[in-house]
Amino acid sequence: MKAVASRRLLAVAVAAAWSCHAFAQSEPALSRVEVTSARAPQPVRDALADTSVISADEIAASGQTSLVELLRQQRGIEVSMSGGPGTQSSVFLRGTANNQNLVLIDGVRVGSSAFGGATWQALPLTQIDHIEIVRGPLSTLYGADAVGGVIQIFTKRGEGAPQANLSAGLGSYRTRELSGGLSGGTGGDHPFSYALQVGTERSDGFNATKPSSNPYSSFNPDRDGYVRDSASGRFALGLAAGHELGFSFLQSRLNGQFDAGMPYGDDRTVSKVGVYALTSRNQFLPNWKSTLQLARSTDRTDTQALAFGDSAAHTRQDQLSWQNDITLGTDLLQLLAERRVEHVDTDPTSGVVASRGTNAFAAIYQLRRGAHLASASLRNDDNSQFGSKTTGSIAYGYKFSEAWKANASYGTSFRAPTFFELYYPGYGLPTLKPESGRNLEAGVSYASGRNTATATIYRNRVSDLIVNAFPCPVISDAYTYGCAYNVNEALITGITLGASTGFGPYTVRGSLDVQDPHDANTGKQLARRSRQHGVVAFEYASGKLRGGVETEFSGKRYDDPDNQVRLGGYALLNLVGSYAINRDWTVVARWNNVLNKDYELVKDYATAGSNVFVALRYGWR
Repeated sequence: MKAVASRRLLAVAVAAAWSCHAFAQSEPALSRVEVTSARAPQPVRDALADTSVISADEIAASGQTSLVELLRQQRGIEVSMSGGPGTQSSVFLRGTANNQNLVLIDGVRVGSSAFGGATWQALPLTQIDHIEIVRGPLSTLYGADAVGGVIQIFTKRGEGAPQANLSAGLGSYRTRELSGGLSGGTGGDHPFSYALQVGTERSDGFNATKPSSNPYSSFNPDRDGYVRDSASGRFALGLAAGHELGFSFLQSRLNGQFDAGMPYGDDRTVSKVGVYALTSRNQFLPNWKSTLQLARSTDRTDTQALAFGDSAAHTRQDQLSWQNDITLGTDLLQLLAERRVEHVDTDPTSGVVASRGTNAFAAIYQLRRGAHLASASLRNDDNSQFGSKTTGSIAYGYKFSEAWKANASYGTSFRAPTFFELYYPGYGLPTLKPESGRNLEAGVSYASGRNTATATIYRNRVSDLIVNAFPCPVISDAYTYGCAYNVNEALITGITLGASTGFGPYTVRGSLDVQDPHDANTGKQLARRSRQHGVVAFEYASGKLRGGVETEFSGKRYDDPDNQVRLGGYALLNLVGSYAINRDWTVVARWNNVLNKDYELVKDYATAGSNVFVALRYGWR
């Protein structure tokens, strides 16, 4: 009966998404400006990739407390969590793995070079101004790991008169949140802007694991909570007309509890993420803009677990990039040079202490001629560990009118092996090659007033996929449990649909992803990725009151590559609302999983039941 109900709800949700279109916003989504898809500002409607922006207003109105929970509402994105918001989390973009997607914070690459991918659970939503999501390969613009796409996070920035913001919230599982900030700017010959934000979050959480039929599993019936403290800042000083020097930073520390397979004890991981960047923007000539950035990002993970002892993995990435934007009439030529050095240091048991450097050069040409849009790019990354890797892309778009646009593109990408895949004792192989992706896609988009719609069909083939090969093809007694090896090939095909509209005070938004992410050699479905998932939401806004109903649904998935451990499909119902007390003060409330659905994103790990969060906010925009 549950399966039948889920299928019926899925059918209703899909029909609603495409008969009603979707959620209207004060600013049409396809008219917003983004910078990620072309490394230069442009309207989303002109992007030659499937691009979306989550604005500051949408983040504030969502009532969410978790970045991962916010992202799972976006088209093309699935997530997994090994328990509550403070536990290990992964984000899958268009069916690709967590380590096949690149995450940037204010233009700076972040993530663990030991494990691969971003440490999502440590990234604080309270520090974020807006988010840009670009689906599809972008290795020609950003280098390694941008196989499935790029998610760029922007911290808050200031301008104009001083403004303060404050937010205090309480929720289920004794969740408490407090954050605040100050921003502003001055004019004159040397304008100065500033923004500072601090936040702290605490939750007693719920039990990360569930009782299991697995005889090797030990159930620990404790609560697994977390504490997350964070701060960010952005400063910019005008040196002269057309010349600006800026500094930005973000720091976050997460102390999260989890269950490691023992029926007692307090297992926890302390994750620290740091991002620091010094940026010089210079308009040397009317048609020549230079951006020079020196940055460092850190990702430190220290784990205490009774089952397997203490462990640590620390990543430091130093980055120097020089981007030159040269305007040629209505066209844009971009020349890019980058240097990145990765260093990983782990605990004595792992014994991985290693570094590698990458020198990269890229050229991008963007053409704008009336109704015609096109781009071509070529990049070479020369890595001290695995050698030279060249990627390229070409894209074309045509505007039938101001509302309608069609586009098609082809691009290549690659993922660099992680340091654990290369050097972990008894598992890593230093001879591993990077994974290589080849993506072909086509799309159509519509934007007129409050009505928007987009559809993209894609085919992404990833070869030399790195998996755990058992027995290890390398004949060695050291590889008792298999090894990391380039053996598989993944093929991910699908279509991503999204739409929005509004009529009077009513708005609706919807998205649907129908995909086939599978191992091309075995035909098995890739782990923890479904064949269909989506969201439908209805909203009412009138005067000071705003309310909404969200439905999130997903088909079945498998927890393992062999497709032996099934994770059932699910459908969730959420409610969200806000009331503007006056111009500055607002009450926001969110009720997730209203029907208390019991479902799993990872086998034998719990997800949140019916839970509520209420916040009082001042000046939150």
